[in-house]
Amino acid sequence: MKKLPNDIVLRPRFQLEILGKRELLLRKFLDAKKDPFHIKCLDNHIFIKFNTQAAHFGSPQLHLEIDSLDEKTSKIYGFFGPNPTLWTFFMFLHFIVATLFIIVGIWAYVSSSLHKPYGLQLAFMALLVVIWFALYTFGQMGKRKGKPQMQELYAFMMETLG
Repeated sequence: MKKLPNDIVLRPRFQLEILGKRELLLRKFLDAKKDPFHIKCLDNHIFIKFNTQAAHFGSPQLHLEIDSLDEKTSKIYGFFGPNPTLWTFFMFLHFIVATLFIIVGIWAYVSSSLHKPYGLQLAFMALLVVIWFALYTFGQMGKRKGKPQMQELYAFMMETLG
């Protein structure tokens, strides 16, 4: 089994081969009740996240998929990811900023071609670049803040598996 690295990467993944039937392993997670974790199970997929009291801006969640290899062993595919709602919101913000940047760039080009002033457009484009850097910084802060919780999720998974 490979240990998790000390640095957090975007959606880190891992695989484990473990002795035990898939149904038994799924049952272990369904029966595991430990604060502050919230566990959902759908078919052979398990989603482990922090409850609302322990969750914050950068809280990760752990997605596990358990597949049977044979009668005695199973393979667990896992990956850590951000809250899907937060991830979608961040991607939406990036899309809006990128779209505005392109629109204002076209506006600046047209104004320049028509020999009209385009300083306002360039200033707005600079502001959009600053907003992009701010979004990046918030994302990095969230990852840094979520790193200890990622380790907690991994430890909980290993404790549940035995």
